[in-house]
Amino acid sequence: MRISVSLFLLAVASTAAFAEAPADFLNAYAQEAKQQNPGYKGPSPQQGQRFFTSLHGHEWSCSSCHTSNPVTAGRHEVTNKVIEPLAPSANAARFTRQAKVDKWFKRNCNDVLGRACSAEEKADVMAYLLSVK
Repeated sequence: MRISVSLFLLAVASTAAFAEAPADFLNAYAQEAKQQNPGYKGPSPQQGQRFFTSLHGHEWSCSSCHTSNPVTAGRHEVTNKVIEPLAPSANAARFTRQAKVDKWFKRNCNDVLGRACSAEEKADVMAYLLSVK
């Protein structure tokens, strides 16, 4: 019984040690961008905001559904479903799980760009979303 309890507590502690935070994703994307482009100067919140609010040759921008103010709730353009705020300052559940972050960027970059986002684009968007209070 003691071994089971000890193993359970160890598993819980290990999970907490690997908890993901929005800044972890920002750092990972910035490192990936630097590996892809040695001249990369680092994430830009200003560039991230421009990316977030601009059309990129398709019908939608990120702000089409998430609004131009990511601390407020948005609404999906097609389904009209409410979307919780995207900025971590307004929604602590955002950018805390790798699988969800990967899914979010894959789906939304495809909708907005018609392709996957680059690591630099992801870093810039993350820097912007982390700067919004």
